[in-house]
Amino acid sequence: MKFLPLIWAALWRKKTRTVFTLASIMVAFLLFGMLQGVNAAFNATVDRANVNRLIVANSVSFTESLPYSYMAQIEQLSGVSAVSQQNWFGAYYQDPKNFVFSFPAEPARWRRVSPEYKLPEDQFDAWARTRTGAVIGIDLAEKYGWKIGDRVPLHSTIWTKPGGSSDWEFDIVGIYTSPDSPTRGNQFFFNYAYFDEARSFNKGRVGWYIVQVQDPRQSAQIAASIDKLFGNSTDETETKTEKEFQQSFLKQIGDINFIVTRILFAVFFALLFATGSSLMQSVRERIPELAVLKTLGFSDGRVLWLVLAESLMLCLLAAALGLAVASALFPSLKGAIGVVTLPRVVIIEGAAIAVLLALATGLLPAWRARQLNIVDALAGR
Repeated sequence: MKFLPLIWAALWRKKTRTVFTLASIMVAFLLFGMLQGVNAAFNATVDRANVNRLIVANSVSFTESLPYSYMAQIEQLSGVSAVSQQNWFGAYYQDPKNFVFSFPAEPARWRRVSPEYKLPEDQFDAWARTRTGAVIGIDLAEKYGWKIGDRVPLHSTIWTKPGGSSDWEFDIVGIYTSPDSPTRGNQFFFNYAYFDEARSFNKGRVGWYIVQVQDPRQSAQIAASIDKLFGNSTDETETKTEKEFQQSFLKQIGDINFIVTRILFAVFFALLFATGSSLMQSVRERIPELAVLKTLGFSDGRVLWLVLAESLMLCLLAAALGLAVASALFPSLKGAIGVVTLPRVVIIEGAAIAVLLALATGLLPAWRARQLNIVDALAGR
């Protein structure tokens, strides 16, 4: 700790340069925190996928529907314990920016295949007997201030009623929690019977099936049986585990991991040169001072570590500030990704990258300082 004031003074020898270098590194780590945080949140959602569930979709495309009649046939297969169905409703509340993840479902079937949703029994009963009833996640309720008894209008970007209207109204009868899957707390479920009766087209069809299997070790076998069952029909199926389905769904948006990695690589590659040149400039300006330190008894190794410590302090301080800002901003993404705090793994990764950046940019100037010849340095050669 006795060298800390010396390192700190050297770091702020040129205040303007240090501030700009600090700011550039801070912005890079702010970008890293936000992008990698979103990427980590998506990956966590995939990792939490239920190993006992299969998703049955149309083999042509996820957007193509399947007949409702498939339900009974899937239920008869050996190893299947429960089946439910859902449709993509594609709705928003008041403004297109207020997108709501909404799905029509059958209450009893929904509960059997989705045990992670915790809904009080009286609220579940109210949903089952209310034609326009809906249950919502606790996060969605907090976001819009919705409560049980409210009548909520949603505008669907897909589904119209016979009169041509795309506006639907629902009565909030329950608010569920999902302690084991916090990213699921922003969803909106309503009665499939009401939806199928009121929509103007595609009646009697569903978006996909959710199949609960008794033994996850038989998932591949059951998936093959389902696809074989409908292999010669006009609506052939493609069955995947829930994890595989979520991965493929995210890839429809884009390869998030690939995009984030390439963006961050470009940012840190540019930062490597900017920070490295700044540190090299700092060492060049302080050659006589470093030579004086050597005349006072500082060994070559100690001078090397002083310069390297300066690089470490700069990068770690900037990274800490950037990740702190990212942590403060991250809760604003809760409505989109369902995660409240910046994942800890992102902070750990950020600290590791900061150390690597410091070593990569600081080793060359530190080595140059170590190799200084006292006589030549003091003579200005």
